[in-house]
Amino acid sequence: MPASRTPARSGTRPARSLKPFGYGAAVAAAAVLLGFVSYTATKPDDSATGGRSVADVSAEPDAGVYPELEKLARRDAADPLALGRADAPVVMVEYADFKCGYCGKFARDTEPELIRKYVEKGVLRIEWRNFPIFGEESEAAARAAWAAGRQDRFWQFHKAAYADGAKEKGFGEQQLRELAAAAGVKDLARFTRDADSEEARQAVARDQEEGYGLGATSTPSFVVNGRPIAGAQPAGTFVDAIEAARRAVTTEPAGPKSAPTPPAPGATAPGTPAPGATAPGTPVPGTAGGE
Repeated sequence: MPASRTPARSGTRPARSLKPFGYGAAVAAAAVLLGFVSYTATKPDDSATGGRSVADVSAEPDAGVYPELEKLARRDAADPLALGRADAPVVMVEYADFKCGYCGKFARDTEPELIRKYVEKGVLRIEWRNFPIFGEESEAAARAAWAAGRQDRFWQFHKAAYADGAKEKGFGEQQLRELAAAAGVKDLARFTRDADSEEARQAVARDQEEGYGLGATSTPSFVVNGRPIAGAQPAGTFVDAIEAARRAVTTEPAGPKSAPTPPAPGATAPGTPAPGATAPGTPVPGTAGGE
């Protein structure tokens, strides 16, 4: 599935630039990859490839993975813009815009499946990043989503904003309030204040700069445990990436073992039955085989 295309570092980028994200040569290479995939994702579909000509995932768990990009996962348990356990083995960072049609398609068609299959089972954590690239309404919707998160209703707002037909109504002030109400935001006056606050602007700018820093030029863009994926790819692409990341985590070699700590004087060494105790596996008197 293609990505929504826009020139990188468009006029909607905050005038006040934040500290650049300098992750080194590996991130520069990933930025080139994301840029190329973003371009490829907007080309006409090649029917011979069945729609999976871009962002295919290698069977090798480490193929296309940039360790520096894994550091983008914040794993903040209090983050209202994240879904899933903070200690989940796989983290998918999603850069998206509420005015992006392909982001909406991913949110409606693919993300719910990933949530059921992986987030609810503790395997996957999804961390949202506001990446508004389509003008003032994109910025306003991003701040509104952040404000909804202040009342723990971000994902409900996300669902309402990506519902069929929501984008076509625009994201003016009144429409954003209606979306917030539909999402169950209780204090709409606070919602309006939060959405227009400097804190909201800074939070959105931080996410936006992070996306630009890793070379994202279109939405949606993703990083799955250090593996960049551009565009609303078929569900199988994300499943492959998540499974590869999970295998890589579960097959990592154990680190160097520390020397065992000697028992304190008078203590029983680990694995040694205490005086008068029965060693494991020894039948207890009066039972058949200890059962």
